[in-house]
Amino acid sequence: MKKTICLSLCLALPLSATLAIAAPAEQLQVQKTSALAAHLTTRIQWTEFPQLRYSNADLKQQNRAAILRINADESGQINKVTVQESTGLKSLDQLISQAVKQARIKPHLVDDTPVPVIGYQVFHLDLKDTAQDCHYSFDSTVWQAQQAGAKSAFQYRSQPQLNVTEDELNGHARRIQFKMKADKYGNIHKVKIQQGSGRYALDQKLIQALQGAQVDVPRKFWIYKKSSLKDEVRFQPAECEG
Repeated sequence: MKKTICLSLCLALPLSATLAIAAPAEQLQVQKTSALAAHLTTRIQWTEFPQLRYSNADLKQQNRAAILRINADESGQINKVTVQESTGLKSLDQLISQAVKQARIKPHLVDDTPVPVIGYQVFHLDLKDTAQDCHYSFDSTVWQAQQAGAKSAFQYRSQPQLNVTEDELNGHARRIQFKMKADKYGNIHKVKIQQGSGRYALDQKLIQALQGAQVDVPRKFWIYKKSSLKDEVRFQPAECEG
């Protein structure tokens, strides 16, 4: 009887040891897949680009530039900003950093799983021409809806860089309706003016601002609309930024 009990215990020991070893291995595997490394990039994709507001006095009467290191979590919320190359003015560095913290980055996916992002962004701050009373940035119908959190047929990854002076409007309100075509990666490769502003130079300036822009389009929209995107921008002489 004693021999039988001893044999049973001996046979059970290897199985118990195997189960004890297998359990931690399985736990380690789960931990590994849930802690993916951050995505490193020098080309940050923004869903809300930093809105920098400054004066010539802030620049101390000379053009400035800075490089910032930006950390964002899986949702695209920025949680850390470090100045890598300073503008030379601590107050201006802080102004840029605060604007960046209010912005938002597009989440990066690895196998459909969002991961943190660490990226670098260059900022150029140039002196403003005080002889120009007003200037206009890109503020289209889709961009306004995007900033308000409303639904739109597509979204710009960042605000197209456009600077229009009041003189370019020649004293009149201007409206430009346009159509864009984008490839499957969201890169704009064709811009067509459907209704011009009445000033050829202004229309061409908008086209140049849009070329090289990037957009995000719902997958179903690609299928049914063949990546043809419509938008419009208005310029009102009474509504300008000083």
